[in-house]
Amino acid sequence: MQLVEFLAPHFHFVSDPTAWVALLTLVVLEVVLGIDNLIFISILTNKLPEAQRARARRLGISAALVMRLILLATISVIVQLTAPVFTAFGHGFSWRDLILIAGGLFLVWKATKEIHHTVDPQDHQDTMVGTLQMSLARAIFQILLLDLVFSIDSIITAVGMTDEIAIMYIAVIVAVSVMMLAATPLANFIAKNPSIVMLALGFLLMIGMTLIADGMGYHVPKGYIYAAMGFSALVEGLNMLARHRKKQGSGDGH
Repeated sequence: MQLVEFLAPHFHFVSDPTAWVALLTLVVLEVVLGIDNLIFISILTNKLPEAQRARARRLGISAALVMRLILLATISVIVQLTAPVFTAFGHGFSWRDLILIAGGLFLVWKATKEIHHTVDPQDHQDTMVGTLQMSLARAIFQILLLDLVFSIDSIITAVGMTDEIAIMYIAVIVAVSVMMLAATPLANFIAKNPSIVMLALGFLLMIGMTLIADGMGYHVPKGYIYAAMGFSALVEGLNMLARHRKKQGSGDGH
């Protein structure tokens, strides 16, 4: 009874239809925002020995959940991250801006490095898609770095959507659960289709540039980014279908 009395004030929104709409909207938004993180995790863990890949994905996504729940618990501090700490080039930079810029630079560096090594078959040192494999600890460390960037962006987005902390918690848990379910199928799909790797690296490069632009004060609507990603994925899907049909035709010819 005491537990019910304690939780009741936090879940008073259950009888409010507008709160359910906000919850559904926030869940969808959090899932969409999680795509960026999931692509990075999928590509990075495919570089590990096969026996460690599933474990690394579970650890990485679990860390993302824990990090977001901790950040929600310190939401008053997170909100203050949007306050400018200094001004340069006519723009007031906040801690959020600096974190987004740092995360964007890391993504651009990582994606550019992997694209270079993928295009140049003579140089496969330390790549996600090369023949050499990185350690589990190193993969988890890099996943945690990006988790921090995406988690802060996710929480600030949630704060802008609703004032109900319970709705934020539910949306984050649901979104990360969807990521956990989708991680292995996405990683396996990328591993079985080498051309998808280059497309995914291109996505990471675009996401990195978007993070940098956002941190510099030039907001790029997420809808444009995901529309471009969806269109590119559709074109690549048609190319894969054409190659499959061509291979089938060639086999029937023999």
